[in-house]
Amino acid sequence: MRWPCVWLVCPLGPLLLISAATNPPNIVLIFADDLGFGDLGSYGHPTSATPNLDKMAARGLRFTDFYASCPVCSPSRAALLTGRYQTRSGIYPGVFYPGSKGGLPLAEVTIAEVLKARGYATAMVGKWHLGLGANGSFLPIHQGFDHFLGVPYSHDQGPCQNLTCFPPDTKCFGTCDQGVVPIPLFLNQSILQQPLTFPQLVPVYDKFSCDFIAACARQGRPFLLYYASHHTHYPQFGSQEYVGQSLRGPFGDALMEFDGSVGRLLQALQENGLEGSTLVFFTADNGPETMRMARGGSSGLLKCGKGTTYEGGMREPAVAYWPGRISAGVTHELASTLDILPTLAALAGAPRPSVPLDGYDLSPVLFGGGKSPRQTMFYYPSNPSELLGVFAVRYGKHKAHFFTQGSFASGMTPDQDCHGMTPMTPHEPPLLFDLEADPAENYNLLKGGTVGPELLQVLREMQLRKALFDQRMEFGESQMGKGIDPALQPCCTPSCTPKPSCCRCP
Repeated sequence: MRWPCVWLVCPLGPLLLISAATNPPNIVLIFADDLGFGDLGSYGHPTSATPNLDKMAARGLRFTDFYASCPVCSPSRAALLTGRYQTRSGIYPGVFYPGSKGGLPLAEVTIAEVLKARGYATAMVGKWHLGLGANGSFLPIHQGFDHFLGVPYSHDQGPCQNLTCFPPDTKCFGTCDQGVVPIPLFLNQSILQQPLTFPQLVPVYDKFSCDFIAACARQGRPFLLYYASHHTHYPQFGSQEYVGQSLRGPFGDALMEFDGSVGRLLQALQENGLEGSTLVFFTADNGPETMRMARGGSSGLLKCGKGTTYEGGMREPAVAYWPGRISAGVTHELASTLDILPTLAALAGAPRPSVPLDGYDLSPVLFGGGKSPRQTMFYYPSNPSELLGVFAVRYGKHKAHFFTQGSFASGMTPDQDCHGMTPMTPHEPPLLFDLEADPAENYNLLKGGTVGPELLQVLREMQLRKALFDQRMEFGESQMGKGIDPALQPCCTPSCTPKPSCCRCP
């Protein structure tokens, strides 16, 4: 397959000139897809081959208590980019589809827009999944990114015939959505290829990313690169270099390819003399899709996975890597994807958006082993409601479940609490766990015994924090509630027939 030639530049455009004395850091934000807390070698998996991520974990700051804002994709990505719970921006319930009318509202201020106002060049590579809209109105280039090379939604949201593994014409294991257009590859607002040949995609992403880094280095321009991988979301794929190489099978192959991309990004920084002036931050969007069994990933010792507000659904691996600035170590401080925007704004000397934020500046944790300003984490399900509010609250080391519910995405484990047929259940009093002693949420502290005064005080504090947070939360209009229009599905030949199968451009 021949890819079109793309001249990548680090665009100048109108910008706020930054004094060299301020030394704003470059930012590489790496986001995995459906990666569990127990999937990396550095987080305890015995057969994962992740040498580059393990190197980052060994030489950087590895988080043990880092959370996504939601256990499914679109809401968690919205929170990452805006520093706001997805309820505020209306990214609920569930996720966007190829013909969704809604998207991340353009009024929301993203990390890219915050940094672009400080003179940063910005690029996004990979999975967007925050809406497409009419004429691509919700794509990344309308949300502060100068460049976008990637897919507007998830790679299983299209016919599976475009997911072929090596050797040629061997189908990938798994099923995908039928009756919609083949998966497109976008450059900014234009479709480069449809259907996309995924086993040849990651090398293109990596080259595009490395070229962007090199272009910005030549111009002396600070940059944000948001690399949102399709790995390790089911069904897995891989390029020829990685297929059949892992002890973990296809999931492990995809994870190896993702780790290889991390290695190439780190190498590009080193080759361009930027390693000492770049913060690389890695994490993932939500927990593993255990309904796929071994093909869905592992949450390690944590309970359940994707789609649930148990720890396995929302606690994620995370590493901050900045040689010479961030000391190697492990932190047990509480942190979240919500904190990334405030942290990067502080590092760049950029003003925060003038809207309510749910994140905190993690600089004390990153640069001196200080305490995290985050004391509380609120857990929303994928289908939140103003009536019920948050399902769970973490305060310090304790977590209270006020409501629990299984998810089909977390099926196929021996734990019935995780399964999709397990209904929403209110708990009064709530289930209470000590996550430092019991991260697997096995032992309810309020079961079968007298509650001591200290624990009772903790419980009352958590109930109060939930009540205040629920009261103050303003739900934005649901973007998923705007419905689906098949005419909005992206097609490289809009006038072709019969749709959607005719949308094919090599």
